[in-house]
Parts: sequence; structure tokens; C-alpha cells
Amino acid sequence: MHRAFSGQPFFMELQERTVWVEEPARRPRMADPVRDAAVRAGLLSAVALVQALVGVVLAAGHSWLAAPVLVTTVVTSVVASWAVLDVWVTRQVWAQRDGVVSSPSSAARERRAERRRARRAERGRRAAGSRGRVGRPHIPRHLGV
Repeated sequence: MHRAFSGQPFFMELQERTVWVEEPARRPRMADPVRDAAVRAGLLSAVALVQALVGVVLAAGHSWLAAPVLVTTVVTSVVASWAVLDVWVTRQVWAQRDGVVSSPSSAARERRAERRRARRAERGRRAAGSRGRVGRPHIPRHLGV
């Protein structure tokens, strides 16, 4: 395929093209505690698989080490299963505690301000309708007094 001549030297055209193109992630990054638990579970699962393969090879070779290795493989697979469960629990706990960012939208803020104004107006109507006001007089704070 022939490229059109741009007038620049060939090495400058090569410099414009990059090998690495940064793209935004499709999903947000996992939280640190969840990622730690996932790495731990992955390592333990890999150890359990390697141990199982070693046990099978030793059993095929009729070695006396086959029995202890297979027993430790069972223990390691139980620990690896527990680690995978820990990933799930850690993810759920993190989502419940830290995963929700609570910031009210401007619409929610406006509705809250409306309700606040209505409550104040209602209180003002009730106070004006009563015969004698008990308590301190109202001093508007926005006047700097």
C-alpha cells in the first residue's frame, strides 16, 4: 500500500505514529482490598494446581512422596477455596461500605430547599397566628446583625 508523500522526512513520519495508544478502561479499577484478596486467591489457586500436578506425577511414578503431597494438596485446595470466598466477601463488604458515592444532584438539592422553605413558611404562619410569641425575636442573619 502506498502512502501519500507529506513532504516530511520518513523518520519524522515514523515518530508521529505511536506503538502504544492509551485507551480509557471499560470498567473502573477494583478497590485495593478486593484486588489484594484476588491476587492472594490467584496465587493460592496456582499453588494448589501445581501441587496437584506434582502429586499426580509422583503417584504415577509410585513414589512414597505421593501420599504426603496429595494430603497437602487437599489442604491447599481448601485454603484456596477459602481465599476465593474471601474475594467475594471482601467485594461485597467494600461495595456496601465504600462503594457508593453519595452526592445529591442539583435537582435533589433544589427539592430539599423547597421543602425547607415550605416548613419555614408554615412555622411562620403558625407563629403569626398565635397570640403571644414566646422566645427571642427573629433576627435575620443575612443582614450581618
